Amino acid sequence: MPSNDSTCEFDVAILGGGPVGSALALLLAKLSPAPERIVLLQSDSASRYGYAPETDPRVLAVNHGSRVLLESLNAWPERCADIRTIHVSQRGRLGSTLIKQTDFGVPQLGCVVRYGALIQQLTHAVKASGVSVRHAATAEIVCQHAATVELSHGQDTLHAAIAVQADGGNPTEIRRTYKQMALLTKVRASIPRAGWAFERFTREGPLAVLPHPEAADQQSVVWCCTPERAEQLHKLNPKDFSLALTQAFGTRLGSLEVQDKVSMFPLALSVRATPVDGRIIAIGNAAQTLHPVAGQGLNLGLRDAASLAIALRDWMVLSNQQPSAALRQFLQMRQPDRQLTTRLTDLMSRVFTSGWPVVEHSAGLALLAMDMLPGLRAPLARHLLQGLRL
Repeated sequence: MPSNDSTCEFDVAILGGGPVGSALALLLAKLSPAPERIVLLQSDSASRYGYAPETDPRVLAVNHGSRVLLESLNAWPERCADIRTIHVSQRGRLGSTLIKQTDFGVPQLGCVVRYGALIQQLTHAVKASGVSVRHAATAEIVCQHAATVELSHGQDTLHAAIAVQADGGNPTEIRRTYKQMALLTKVRASIPRAGWAFERFTREGPLAVLPHPEAADQQSVVWCCTPERAEQLHKLNPKDFSLALTQAFGTRLGSLEVQDKVSMFPLALSVRATPVDGRIIAIGNAAQTLHPVAGQGLNLGLRDAASLAIALRDWMVLSNQQPSAALRQFLQMRQPDRQLTTRLTDLMSRVFTSGWPVVEHSAGLALLAMDMLPGLRAPLARHLLQGLRL
């Protein structure tokens, strides 16, 4: 079928102005001779958590590879909390291990940044890049060939050679419900440890305690547990919630005192079997939503964006040509990393909650072996640090 790309208003339309969509816009702007032919479609409403994007207080775990990428785009926020050591343990079972930044010769394994601060930096960078930005209440792809996008329920329409769904998607081809809820809050530690992050596996789900970028004694908490337990905890007053959290986590940071409201949401795995459908590409949360264990969701999405930019590099210069070869290259580049990261986070979220003592003890022995033998620990740590490299 002959291409009619020359009639398109834009080369690439990116639906979703979150971290992944904004990063892709910046990457493509560096490759395009006409960055104004890249359009980033941003919502004109507050996020689903009730905050304007720039003031959203949620935090994100960003690994070393993602930080390097964001710094190269002039999109790194001023304030962050470095993670130099990760302590992994299992509550009530044998085994623990430490992952240190000195094992890999990097300044830090990762960082924790505030979502609003990262969005603000990305917004400034996009504004300076020459990329076109449109704001709309909704954006929906209604045609795949020479992708047609309807804005604000049909009030406006634009045409692009390629459309990228970067967030807000609902990938349902592969789905698993974990029967877990995540409780998110901010706490103050009586004995803080600078640069330390903790992943503690309990029989109800993982409990992550991360350094918070706003203060040295503050920690960000992601506590995964059964829906029944989550409902009980969510109803507690701050004092009783703090006591329950300290009991579940232990005393490595002293006592933990809740400092913010506790948010709660269900957990599930959703994966799009293939992220390319005609000229429509899904990346980030539109391609896969993962369990929050090990904080891999954003990092995997940023690797999606970087790989798509690499695949489109030549096409961006000659965008009147068919992009099919570039999109096939993107599929080949992303499949191994997507599959490995999805399976790894899925396994980690379930193996410690199996209820089978043999399985849980075996997982504890694996942690112990990784602590004693760096050669066993390195592959897992390197993947969490930078993703799969082929």
